[in-house]
Amino acid sequence: MSEIHIVDASGLSCPQPVLLTRRALRESTDGAIAILVDNATSRDNVRRLAEREGCQVTVEELPEGGYRLVLSR
Repeated sequence: MSEIHIVDASGLSCPQPVLLTRRALRESTDGAIAILVDNATSRDNVRRLAEREGCQVTVEELPEGGYRLVLSR
């Protein structure tokens, strides 16, 4: 079973969440990556990057606020 790598970019402003996502995509060879962000701008920017990199993106709004994006290839 594939492992999910978690990147917590909560509290960071762009472009930091995008840079962390890009690094995670380059370092991960298998499994999904979950990116945690706390604002809509970061959510949208991370989603655009992931889609450009050929990932499928699932976005979940968290009950405590923020978003969890799951990226899979």
